[in-house]
Amino acid sequence: MIGSLLIANRGEIACRIIRTARAMGVRTIAVYSDADAKALHVREADEAIHIGPSPARESYLVGSKIIAAAKAAEAEAIHPGYGFLSENADFAQAVLDAGLVWVGPKPASIRAMGLKDAAKERMIAAGVPVTPGYLGEDQAPRRLKAEADAIGYPVLIKAVAGGGGKGMRRVDDAAQFLEMLESCKREAASSFGDERVLIEKYILSPRHIEVQVFGDSHGNVVHLFERDCSLQRRHQKVIEEAPAPGMDAATREAVCAAAVRAAKAVDYEGAGTIEFIADASEGLRADRIWFMEMNTRLQVEHPVTEAITGQDLVEWQLRVASGEALPCRQDELSINGWAMEARLYAEDPATGFLPSTGTLREFDVSSHARVDTGVEEGSTISPFYDPMIAKIIVHAASREDAAAQAEDMCATTTVWPVKSNAGFLTRLFAHPDFVAGNVDTGFIERSLGDLVSAFVPDEAWASAAQWMIDYDANMPPRRGTPWHELSGFRANATGKRRVAVEHGGEVRVMDGLDRPIFDLLHARKFGDTVVVFHRGEGWTFNRTGQGRKAGGSAGNGAIVAPMPGKVTAVTVKEGDEVAEGQPLLTLEAMKMEHTLVAPFPGTVTGLAAEPGGQVSEGSVLATVVRAAD
Repeated sequence: MIGSLLIANRGEIACRIIRTARAMGVRTIAVYSDADAKALHVREADEAIHIGPSPARESYLVGSKIIAAAKAAEAEAIHPGYGFLSENADFAQAVLDAGLVWVGPKPASIRAMGLKDAAKERMIAAGVPVTPGYLGEDQAPRRLKAEADAIGYPVLIKAVAGGGGKGMRRVDDAAQFLEMLESCKREAASSFGDERVLIEKYILSPRHIEVQVFGDSHGNVVHLFERDCSLQRRHQKVIEEAPAPGMDAATREAVCAAAVRAAKAVDYEGAGTIEFIADASEGLRADRIWFMEMNTRLQVEHPVTEAITGQDLVEWQLRVASGEALPCRQDELSINGWAMEARLYAEDPATGFLPSTGTLREFDVSSHARVDTGVEEGSTISPFYDPMIAKIIVHAASREDAAAQAEDMCATTTVWPVKSNAGFLTRLFAHPDFVAGNVDTGFIERSLGDLVSAFVPDEAWASAAQWMIDYDANMPPRRGTPWHELSGFRANATGKRRVAVEHGGEVRVMDGLDRPIFDLLHARKFGDTVVVFHRGEGWTFNRTGQGRKAGGSAGNGAIVAPMPGKVTAVTVKEGDEVAEGQPLLTLEAMKMEHTLVAPFPGTVTGLAAEPGGQVSEGSVLATVVRAAD
C-alpha cells in the first residue's frame, strides 16, 4: 500500500482525499498557492508545500512544481483529484517518469479518451452506440457549417479536447452557426489549448446518464451503476442523483454493459466515468442512449455512487494504484436506496448566477448529512478558482425521501455576505416536476421563473426590525441618534418601539412585534446590519433615519465588470451605435465566460477594455450613451 500521498489539488476534493488517506494510515501532503495559504486542505494535511502565485496557471497547473513538491516531501504517489491536471496525459507520464505512483489511469488511456473524435471512433469499434455527428479532420468553418446543415438543427458544437461543459455551444439554426462556432473555438483554445471541434446532433429531450466504472492492473473492470446528472445550467451540473429515475433493470444492464466495454477498449485502470446522452422523449430506452465521452478521473458527483453502493471510491483508487485487485467483484455490488448531491455555489441567481467572492462571515450547513467542503466560516472565496462552496449529499430509502432531505438541508443552509444558490437549490428540490422525476438537461432554463426569486417576504422585514429593537433594549441609550426611539413618528402612536429599516434601497418604518417570529426565520446581527435567513436565502437589512423610499437612477449606461477577470473579446469600438441587449464584450472569470451587453440603445463611449486585458471588480469598461428618443 502507498505510504505517502501528495494531492495535486485544492478545496473540497483535497479535503475529501485527505479524509480517506488518513483513515488508511497514508501520510498526506497538500500543495497551495498564495490565495490558499490559510485554506482548510492545507491545515488538514500532514504537510503542506507552497507552489506559487494565486492564478492556477502559475501554481496548480504547473506540473513541474507539483512533482518537485512531491520529491521534496518524499511522497510516494500523486493523486490529481479532478480538474486541473487530472486528465493531462503528459503530466501523468511525467509523474511516472519521476519514479512516483500516479493515482489514475495510464497515460495511454487518458490520451485515447481525451480527444472526443478519436474516442468516438474507438467506441464505434467496441460496439458502443454513439450520437450521430461529424468527427472529421476538416475544421474549415464552411465545412463544419455544411455538416451541421446536413445533420439538422439543433446541433451541438463541442471542443474536441473539452470537458466540464467548456467549449460547448448549442446552435438552433443555420444563421447562428458561425457566430457560435467562433465563440466555442475561442473558449476551447483558452481552456484546453486546442480550438478543434466536433458536431453532434442535439437531443431535444436529453437526459445525462453516466456510469461509474473501475478497472485494475489485473484486467478486471466493473461498473458501480449509473448516475443521473440532467439537472444542469450552462452545461454545468447542479444536482446529481443515483440511481437514475425511470431506469428499468433491462436498460440499466444494457447501458452499464456498454460502459464496461468502453473501459475495456482502452485497457482502463482506476476510476472513470462513461457519459451517455439519452433521448427521454419516450422514457429511458437502451436504443435511445448514446455514448458522449469518458472522464478519465474521479467525478465531482462520486459521493452519490458511494452512498448507494457503500464503497469508498478514493480507497479503491489508492488500492488499485498500489497494484491490488479491485475490492469487489461485479456480483458483490448492488444498489441500496437513493442518493442526491447538490452543488452549493458562491453565486447570485438574481443577477444571472454571477460568481460571488469575499469572506464567509456566516457559513452553516446542517450536519445531518454528508457535506464535502474545502471552506469554513472565516474562509475566503477568491476569484481565482471554481466558486463551489460545498457539496451537500443525502441518502435515503426512496427518491421521495432523498428529495425531501435535500430540500431541508439546503433550506437550513446559511451563507453571508457571499451570495449563494442555496435558495435556488431549495426551490429546485421542492419543484413538483423534479419530485416526480420529470427532468431533462433543459429543465432549469425552462423553470428559472419558478426557481429564481427576488421577493423579500414581509416576515423578513418584521424579523429584522424586531432584532434591531430587541438589541437596542439590551444596550445603553445612545444620545444623539434620532432613529433610536421612533415612537412619535405617527399620530395616535401605540407606544410600541419603532425602527426605520432599509433593504435594497427601500425603507420601511416598522413597529416592534407582540411576539417573536424566530421560529420561522433565523437572523444574525453584524454591527448595524441584520441578516435574515429563510429557506436558503439571506436578506441584508440596515437601520436608517430616512423614512422614505430611496430612489434609484435608470443608470448612465456604465458597463461595469461584475468581478475580477480577463477580457476575452470586444465586439464593438468607440462610437459604435448599439441596440439594447447587443453584446459589447466578453469577460472570463472563475472558469466561466460572461457576456456584457448594452442596457439600452445608444452610442459606445469611453471604451476601456481590450482582449487579453485583466480588469478588477467594479471597473467601468465602457459607457453607452442613451440614444435620443
